[in-house]
Amino acid sequence: MNAPQPVPSLLLSAAERGGPDLSIIVPTFNERDNVAELVRRVAACLPGVAWELVFVDDDSPDGTAELARQIGRVDPRVRCIQRIGRRGLASACIEGMLASNAPVLAVMDADLQHDERILPRMLLTLRQGGLDVVVGSRHAEGGGMGGFAPHRVLISRLAARLSQLVVPATLKDPMSGYFMITREAFMGCVRGLSGMGFKILVDLFASSPRPLRFAEVPYTFRDRLAGQSKLDGQVAWDYGMLLLDKLIGHLVPVRFIAFCLIGGLGVGVHLSVLGALHRGAGVDFLSAQLAATVIAMVFNFSINNLVTYRDRRLAGLRWLGGLASFGLACSVGAVANLGLASFLFDRQQGWLLAAVAGILVGAVWNYAVTSVYTWGRPRRAALARAA
Repeated sequence: MNAPQPVPSLLLSAAERGGPDLSIIVPTFNERDNVAELVRRVAACLPGVAWELVFVDDDSPDGTAELARQIGRVDPRVRCIQRIGRRGLASACIEGMLASNAPVLAVMDADLQHDERILPRMLLTLRQGGLDVVVGSRHAEGGGMGGFAPHRVLISRLAARLSQLVVPATLKDPMSGYFMITREAFMGCVRGLSGMGFKILVDLFASSPRPLRFAEVPYTFRDRLAGQSKLDGQVAWDYGMLLLDKLIGHLVPVRFIAFCLIGGLGVGVHLSVLGALHRGAGVDFLSAQLAATVIAMVFNFSINNLVTYRDRRLAGLRWLGGLASFGLACSVGAVANLGLASFLFDRQQGWLLAAVAGILVGAVWNYAVTSVYTWGRPRRAALARAA
Protein backbone atom coordinates (compact mmCIF):
# COMPACT_ATOMS: atom_id res chain seq x y z
CA MET A 1 0.00 0.00 0.00
CA ASN A 2 1.31 3.40 -0.95
CA ALA A 3 2.11 5.75 1.92
CA PRO A 4 -0.25 8.75 2.18
CA GLN A 5 1.06 11.83 0.46
CA PRO A 6 1.71 14.90 2.60
CA VAL A 7 -0.93 17.61 2.30
CA PRO A 8 0.40 20.62 0.34
CA SER A 9 0.86 23.53 2.72
CA LEU A 10 -1.33 25.75 0.53
CA LEU A 11 -4.31 23.48 1.31
CA LEU A 12 -3.91 23.78 5.06
CA SER A 13 -5.93 26.25 7.09
CA ALA A 14 -4.17 29.15 8.76
CA ALA A 15 -4.58 27.47 12.13
CA GLU A 16 -3.09 24.20 10.83
CA ARG A 17 -0.06 25.79 9.26
CA GLY A 18 0.43 28.24 12.13
CA GLY A 19 0.10 31.40 10.05
CA PRO A 20 -1.99 34.45 10.99
CA ASP A 21 -5.42 35.24 9.57
CA LEU A 22 -5.02 38.88 10.60
CA SER A 23 -1.90 41.05 10.58
CA ILE A 24 -2.22 44.26 12.58
CA ILE A 25 0.33 46.84 11.44
CA VAL A 26 1.33 49.39 14.08
CA PRO A 27 3.69 52.21 13.02
CA THR A 28 5.65 53.58 15.95
CA PHE A 29 7.98 56.36 16.95
CA ASN A 30 8.73 56.84 20.66
CA GLU A 31 5.82 54.67 21.84
CA ARG A 32 7.67 52.39 24.27
CA ASP A 33 5.28 53.11 27.14
CA ASN A 34 2.28 51.91 25.10
CA VAL A 35 3.64 48.77 23.42
CA ALA A 36 3.04 46.18 26.15
CA GLU A 37 -0.43 47.51 26.97
CA LEU A 38 -1.43 47.43 23.29
CA VAL A 39 -0.31 43.79 22.99
CA ARG A 40 -2.31 42.91 26.12
CA ARG A 41 -5.46 44.65 24.86
CA VAL A 42 -5.31 43.10 21.39
CA ALA A 43 -4.80 39.62 22.84
CA ALA A 44 -7.78 40.11 25.14
CA CYS A 45 -10.20 41.14 22.38
CA LEU A 46 -9.27 38.57 19.70
CA PRO A 47 -9.73 35.13 21.27
CA GLY A 48 -9.96 32.41 18.63
CA VAL A 49 -8.39 34.59 15.92
CA ALA A 50 -4.95 33.79 14.52
CA TRP A 51 -3.44 37.28 14.67
CA GLU A 52 -0.07 38.95 14.70
CA LEU A 53 1.08 42.43 15.66
CA VAL A 54 3.76 43.92 13.40
CA PHE A 55 5.38 46.99 14.94
CA VAL A 56 7.13 49.10 12.30
CA ASP A 57 9.43 51.40 14.22
CA ASP A 58 11.29 54.36 12.76
CA ASP A 59 14.37 53.84 14.96
CA SER A 60 12.82 55.37 18.09
CA PRO A 61 15.45 56.66 20.53
CA ASP A 62 13.29 55.55 23.47
CA GLY A 63 13.84 51.85 22.71
CA THR A 64 10.39 51.04 21.29
CA ALA A 65 11.81 48.48 18.84
CA GLU A 66 13.88 46.66 21.45
CA LEU A 67 10.89 46.30 23.76
CA ALA A 68 8.77 44.96 20.89
CA ARG A 69 11.48 42.40 20.16
CA GLN A 70 11.65 41.40 23.82
CA ILE A 71 7.91 40.76 23.82
CA GLY A 72 8.25 38.87 20.53
CA ARG A 73 10.76 36.48 22.07
CA VAL A 74 8.05 35.42 24.52
CA ASP A 75 5.02 35.80 22.21
CA PRO A 76 5.79 34.89 18.58
CA ARG A 77 2.65 36.72 17.45
CA VAL A 78 4.57 39.97 18.00
CA ARG A 79 7.13 41.07 15.41
CA CYS A 80 9.17 44.20 14.87
CA ILE A 81 10.53 45.87 11.77
CA GLN A 82 13.04 48.58 12.67
CA ARG A 83 13.66 51.09 9.91
CA ILE A 84 16.99 52.90 9.84
CA GLY A 85 17.33 56.27 8.14
CA ARG A 86 13.78 56.76 6.95
CA ARG A 87 10.55 57.94 8.53
CA GLY A 88 6.88 58.36 7.78
CA LEU A 89 3.67 56.74 8.98
CA ALA A 90 2.25 55.88 5.56
CA SER A 91 5.47 54.32 4.27
CA ALA A 92 5.83 52.38 7.55
CA CYS A 93 2.33 50.95 7.11
CA ILE A 94 3.11 49.92 3.54
CA GLU A 95 6.33 48.15 4.56
CA GLY A 96 4.58 46.37 7.40
CA MET A 97 1.76 45.14 5.18
CA LEU A 98 4.22 43.92 2.56
CA ALA A 99 6.24 42.09 5.23
CA SER A 100 3.23 40.09 6.43
CA ASN A 101 1.38 37.22 4.76
CA ALA A 102 -2.07 37.27 6.36
CA PRO A 103 -5.10 37.52 4.05
CA VAL A 104 -6.47 40.43 6.12
CA LEU A 105 -4.43 43.49 7.12
CA ALA A 106 -5.28 46.06 9.76
CA VAL A 107 -3.64 49.38 10.60
CA MET A 108 -3.93 51.02 14.00
CA ASP A 109 -1.95 53.47 16.10
CA ALA A 110 0.20 52.51 19.07
CA ASP A 111 -1.06 55.34 21.27
CA LEU A 112 -4.18 53.41 22.45
CA GLN A 113 -6.54 56.04 21.03
CA HIS A 114 -8.02 53.49 18.63
CA ASP A 115 -10.56 51.25 20.35
CA GLU A 116 -9.23 47.70 19.92
CA ARG A 117 -12.58 46.28 21.07
CA ILE A 118 -14.10 46.86 17.63
CA LEU A 119 -11.47 44.69 15.90
CA PRO A 120 -13.69 41.54 16.01
CA ARG A 121 -16.65 43.44 14.53
CA MET A 122 -14.44 44.94 11.82
CA LEU A 123 -13.11 41.50 10.91
CA LEU A 124 -16.61 39.96 10.86
CA THR A 125 -17.95 42.82 8.71
CA LEU A 126 -15.09 42.43 6.24
CA ARG A 127 -15.52 38.66 5.95
CA GLN A 128 -19.32 38.57 5.68
CA GLY A 129 -19.93 41.66 3.62
CA GLY A 130 -17.88 40.88 0.52
CA LEU A 131 -15.94 44.08 1.18
CA ASP A 132 -12.44 45.38 0.49
CA VAL A 133 -12.08 47.78 3.42
CA VAL A 134 -13.68 48.32 6.82
CA VAL A 135 -12.94 51.68 8.43
CA GLY A 136 -12.97 52.41 12.14
CA SER A 137 -15.02 55.59 11.93
CA ARG A 138 -15.33 58.51 14.34
CA HIS A 139 -17.92 60.21 12.16
CA ALA A 140 -20.29 57.32 11.44
CA GLU A 141 -23.44 57.18 13.57
CA GLY A 142 -22.44 56.01 17.05
CA GLY A 143 -18.85 57.25 16.76
CA GLY A 144 -17.22 60.29 18.27
CA MET A 145 -14.09 62.41 18.58
CA GLY A 146 -13.82 61.95 22.34
CA GLY A 147 -11.91 64.71 24.09
CA PHE A 148 -10.71 66.41 20.90
CA ALA A 149 -10.59 70.20 21.21
CA PRO A 150 -13.20 71.98 19.04
CA HIS A 151 -10.55 73.40 16.70
CA ARG A 152 -9.11 69.89 16.16
CA VAL A 153 -12.58 68.60 15.28
CA LEU A 154 -13.03 71.47 12.82
CA ILE A 155 -9.65 70.77 11.19
CA SER A 156 -10.46 67.06 10.90
CA ARG A 157 -13.79 67.75 9.21
CA LEU A 158 -12.22 70.30 6.84
CA ALA A 159 -9.54 67.78 5.86
CA ALA A 160 -12.27 65.18 5.27
CA ARG A 161 -14.05 67.61 2.94
CA LEU A 162 -10.86 68.22 0.99
CA SER A 163 -10.31 64.47 0.66
CA GLN A 164 -13.47 64.25 -1.43
CA LEU A 165 -11.33 65.46 -4.31
CA VAL A 166 -9.87 61.94 -4.47
CA VAL A 167 -12.04 59.60 -2.33
CA PRO A 168 -15.77 58.73 -2.34
CA ALA A 169 -17.97 61.38 -0.77
CA THR A 170 -19.89 58.61 1.02
CA LEU A 171 -16.83 57.74 3.15
CA LYS A 172 -17.57 59.59 6.39
CA ASP A 173 -14.11 59.32 8.00
CA PRO A 174 -11.44 59.29 5.28
CA MET A 175 -8.95 60.71 7.79
CA SER A 176 -9.15 57.61 9.97
CA GLY A 177 -5.89 55.82 10.67
CA TYR A 178 -7.77 52.72 11.83
CA PHE A 179 -8.97 50.24 9.23
CA MET A 180 -8.85 46.71 7.80
CA ILE A 181 -8.24 45.79 4.19
CA THR A 182 -8.03 42.52 2.31
CA ARG A 183 -4.63 41.61 0.96
CA GLU A 184 -6.08 41.36 -2.54
CA ALA A 185 -7.33 44.96 -2.38
CA PHE A 186 -4.06 46.20 -0.88
CA MET A 187 -1.95 44.51 -3.55
CA GLY A 188 -4.16 46.06 -6.21
CA CYS A 189 -3.35 49.53 -4.81
CA VAL A 190 0.23 49.18 -3.65
CA ARG A 191 2.08 50.10 -6.84
CA GLY A 192 0.17 53.35 -7.12
CA LEU A 193 0.59 54.45 -3.52
CA SER A 194 2.36 57.72 -2.77
CA GLY A 195 3.43 56.64 0.73
CA MET A 196 3.44 60.29 1.84
CA GLY A 197 2.54 61.70 5.21
CA PHE A 198 0.09 60.24 7.70
CA LYS A 199 -3.11 59.55 5.78
CA ILE A 200 -2.60 56.09 4.32
CA LEU A 201 -6.37 55.45 4.00
CA VAL A 202 -6.82 58.38 1.61
CA ASP A 203 -3.83 57.12 -0.36
CA LEU A 204 -5.35 53.62 -0.66
CA PHE A 205 -8.74 54.83 -1.87
CA ALA A 206 -7.18 57.28 -4.33
CA SER A 207 -4.71 54.70 -5.68
CA SER A 208 -7.07 51.78 -6.25
CA PRO A 209 -7.63 50.91 -9.93
CA ARG A 210 -11.28 50.17 -9.09
CA PRO A 211 -13.72 51.60 -6.52
CA LEU A 212 -13.14 49.93 -3.16
CA ARG A 213 -16.15 48.33 -1.48
CA PHE A 214 -16.20 49.58 2.10
CA ALA A 215 -18.14 49.85 5.33
CA GLU A 216 -17.57 51.87 8.48
CA VAL A 217 -17.70 50.66 12.08
CA PRO A 218 -18.20 53.46 14.62
CA TYR A 219 -15.99 53.99 17.64
CA THR A 220 -15.11 56.86 19.98
CA PHE A 221 -11.60 58.24 19.78
CA ARG A 222 -9.81 57.97 23.13
CA ASP A 223 -7.29 60.24 24.84
CA ARG A 224 -3.62 59.34 24.61
CA LEU A 225 -2.38 57.65 27.81
CA ALA A 226 1.39 57.99 27.33
CA GLY A 227 3.84 59.65 24.96
CA GLN A 228 3.37 62.74 22.84
CA SER A 229 1.16 63.45 19.84
CA LYS A 230 2.93 63.48 16.45
CA LEU A 231 0.50 66.05 15.00
CA ASP A 232 2.15 69.31 13.97
CA GLY A 233 2.16 71.80 11.12
CA GLN A 234 4.09 69.33 8.97
CA VAL A 235 1.08 67.00 8.95
CA ALA A 236 -1.03 69.62 7.16
CA TRP A 237 1.73 70.16 4.59
CA ASP A 238 2.11 66.41 4.03
CA TYR A 239 -1.64 66.05 3.57
CA GLY A 240 -1.73 68.84 1.00
CA MET A 241 1.17 67.25 -0.86
CA LEU A 242 -0.61 63.88 -0.81
CA LEU A 243 -3.75 65.38 -2.37
CA LEU A 244 -1.65 67.16 -5.00
CA ASP A 245 0.19 63.94 -5.75
CA LYS A 246 -3.08 62.06 -6.28
CA LEU A 247 -4.42 64.85 -8.49
CA ILE A 248 -1.41 65.78 -10.64
CA GLY A 249 1.43 63.50 -9.51
CA HIS A 250 1.16 61.50 -12.75
CA LEU A 251 2.15 64.69 -14.58
CA VAL A 252 4.62 66.42 -12.23
CA PRO A 253 6.42 64.91 -9.21
CA VAL A 254 4.94 66.46 -6.08
CA ARG A 255 8.40 66.84 -4.52
CA PHE A 256 9.34 69.01 -7.50
CA ILE A 257 6.33 71.22 -6.80
CA ALA A 258 7.37 71.58 -3.16
CA PHE A 259 10.97 72.21 -4.21
CA CYS A 260 9.86 75.03 -6.55
CA LEU A 261 7.55 76.59 -3.95
CA ILE A 262 10.41 76.73 -1.47
CA GLY A 263 12.67 78.08 -4.20
CA GLY A 264 10.17 80.90 -4.68
CA LEU A 265 10.38 81.69 -0.97
CA GLY A 266 14.16 81.64 -1.33
CA VAL A 267 13.94 84.34 -4.00
CA GLY A 268 12.04 86.48 -1.51
CA VAL A 269 14.69 85.87 1.14
CA HIS A 270 17.44 86.74 -1.35
CA LEU A 271 15.83 90.04 -2.37
CA SER A 272 15.06 90.99 1.24
CA VAL A 273 18.63 90.41 2.39
CA LEU A 274 20.05 92.17 -0.67
CA GLY A 275 17.82 95.20 -0.10
CA ALA A 276 18.57 95.35 3.61
CA LEU A 277 22.33 95.19 3.10
CA HIS A 278 22.73 97.28 -0.05
CA ARG A 279 19.97 99.86 0.28
CA GLY A 280 19.62 99.83 4.04
CA ALA A 281 23.15 99.30 5.39
CA GLY A 282 25.09 100.75 2.45
CA VAL A 283 27.05 97.58 1.70
CA ASP A 284 28.46 97.51 -1.84
CA PHE A 285 26.33 95.57 -4.30
CA LEU A 286 28.69 92.63 -4.96
CA SER A 287 29.24 91.94 -1.25
CA ALA A 288 25.51 92.27 -0.53
CA GLN A 289 24.68 89.99 -3.48
CA LEU A 290 27.14 87.36 -2.28
CA ALA A 291 25.75 87.45 1.27
CA ALA A 292 22.17 87.27 -0.02
CA THR A 293 23.02 84.31 -2.26
CA VAL A 294 24.60 82.34 0.58
CA ILE A 295 21.77 83.09 3.01
CA ALA A 296 19.08 82.18 0.45
CA MET A 297 20.90 78.94 -0.39
CA VAL A 298 21.11 77.95 3.28
CA PHE A 299 17.43 78.85 3.67
CA ASN A 300 16.39 76.76 0.67
CA PHE A 301 18.42 73.77 1.81
CA SER A 302 17.17 73.96 5.40
CA ILE A 303 13.47 74.21 4.48
CA ASN A 304 13.72 71.49 1.86
CA ASN A 305 15.46 69.29 4.42
CA LEU A 306 12.65 69.90 6.92
CA VAL A 307 9.72 69.69 4.52
CA THR A 308 10.33 68.34 1.02
CA TYR A 309 12.65 65.57 2.15
CA ARG A 310 11.33 65.08 5.66
CA ASP A 311 11.50 61.29 5.23
CA ARG A 312 15.20 61.59 4.31
CA ARG A 313 16.08 64.39 6.69
CA LEU A 314 19.81 65.00 7.18
CA ALA A 315 21.30 65.74 10.59
CA GLY A 316 24.70 66.34 12.16
CA LEU A 317 27.66 65.99 9.82
CA ARG A 318 25.37 64.71 7.07
CA TRP A 319 23.55 68.07 7.26
CA LEU A 320 26.81 69.91 6.56
CA GLY A 321 27.69 67.53 3.72
CA GLY A 322 24.21 67.95 2.30
CA LEU A 323 24.50 71.73 2.40
CA ALA A 324 27.80 71.54 0.53
CA SER A 325 26.41 69.27 -2.20
CA PHE A 326 23.25 71.41 -2.42
CA GLY A 327 25.33 74.56 -2.88
CA LEU A 328 27.48 72.94 -5.55
CA ALA A 329 24.48 71.63 -7.47
CA CYS A 330 22.69 74.98 -7.31
CA SER A 331 25.82 76.79 -8.49
CA VAL A 332 25.90 74.62 -11.60
CA GLY A 333 22.14 75.17 -11.97
CA ALA A 334 22.70 78.93 -11.85
CA VAL A 335 25.28 78.69 -14.64
CA ALA A 336 22.81 76.64 -16.73
CA ASN A 337 20.10 79.19 -15.99
CA LEU A 338 22.25 82.14 -17.11
CA GLY A 339 23.63 80.29 -20.12
CA LEU A 340 20.25 79.31 -21.57
CA ALA A 341 18.69 82.69 -20.80
CA SER A 342 21.54 84.53 -22.50
CA PHE A 343 21.41 82.17 -25.49
CA LEU A 344 17.69 82.75 -26.05
CA PHE A 345 17.89 86.48 -25.41
CA ASP A 346 20.72 86.90 -27.92
CA ARG A 347 18.51 85.19 -30.52
CA GLN A 348 15.73 87.72 -30.06
CA GLN A 349 13.39 85.39 -28.17
CA GLY A 350 12.36 88.12 -25.75
CA TRP A 351 13.58 88.71 -22.23
CA LEU A 352 10.56 87.10 -20.51
CA LEU A 353 10.76 83.81 -22.42
CA ALA A 354 14.52 83.73 -21.96
CA ALA A 355 14.22 84.33 -18.22
CA VAL A 356 11.46 81.73 -17.71
CA ALA A 357 13.33 79.10 -19.72
CA GLY A 358 16.49 79.73 -17.73
CA ILE A 359 14.65 79.50 -14.41
CA LEU A 360 12.90 76.27 -15.46
CA VAL A 361 16.11 74.58 -16.58
CA GLY A 362 17.87 75.67 -13.40
CA ALA A 363 15.01 74.39 -11.22
CA VAL A 364 14.87 71.01 -12.98
CA TRP A 365 18.64 70.62 -12.72
CA ASN A 366 18.72 71.57 -9.04
CA TYR A 367 15.86 69.21 -8.18
CA ALA A 368 17.18 66.26 -10.17
CA VAL A 369 20.74 66.50 -8.88
CA THR A 370 19.98 67.26 -5.23
CA SER A 371 17.34 64.50 -5.02
CA VAL A 372 20.08 62.01 -5.89
CA TYR A 373 23.27 63.46 -4.40
CA THR A 374 21.98 65.54 -1.47
CA TRP A 375 18.98 63.57 -0.25
CA GLY A 376 19.62 60.26 -1.96
CA ARG A 377 19.40 57.31 0.41
CA PRO A 378 22.83 56.02 1.47
CA ARG A 379 23.26 52.25 1.38
CA ARG A 380 23.04 51.89 5.14
CA ALA A 381 19.77 53.81 5.25
CA ALA A 382 18.10 51.08 3.24
CA LEU A 383 18.75 48.53 5.99
CA ALA A 384 15.96 47.44 8.27
CA ARG A 385 16.33 44.97 11.09
CA ALA A 386 13.42 42.60 11.45
CA ALA A 387 12.67 40.19 14.27
